[in-house]
Amino acid sequence: MPMVECITLGGNKKLIEKGDLILRPAAFGLIFHEEKILLLRMRHTGKFHLPGGGIEVGESIEETLKREVREECGIEIAVECFAHFEELFFYYDPSGRAYHGLHFYYICHPQSIDLLSDDQVCDGSAEKPRWMEIANLHARDFQSQGERIIELCRKIYSISGSNASTKGRGSAS
Repeated sequence: MPMVECITLGGNKKLIEKGDLILRPAAFGLIFHEEKILLLRMRHTGKFHLPGGGIEVGESIEETLKREVREECGIEIAVECFAHFEELFFYYDPSGRAYHGLHFYYICHPQSIDLLSDDQVCDGSAEKPRWMEIANLHARDFQSQGERIIELCRKIYSISGSNASTKGRGSAS
């Protein structure tokens, strides 16, 4: 059987039989407030990731984003527009499962900004929702796709390097 190279939580590569992959479409929110982005920490690694998760059968992407952000962060959002698509093969070490991820990223706006306290987060892999200064983030701070997330933030906020001067928001396509 053909093998597929997957990335593990620790950033290592692991070969998985193609037939063992689970197709997992997922939606993630780029949620901004005052030059900050909403992020969570991965329980197993302490690295940042965007709010969001797997799309359930019969659930729209917008419904997924709203549900996931409510569960992980405790706020309501408005979904503005599509920002990016990324295909990712990953191995989730805690469950021993491998995924063919189809990740859809959307720009969203918070309808409120008060986040859940750490003990209220209802998610097995996410914790500590926080508004993080975009200008202070580095690709290495993220569990995965850090370079892409930083690039999208900079496009949206017109930030270069550590200069946080906002020139306005726009589509990231």
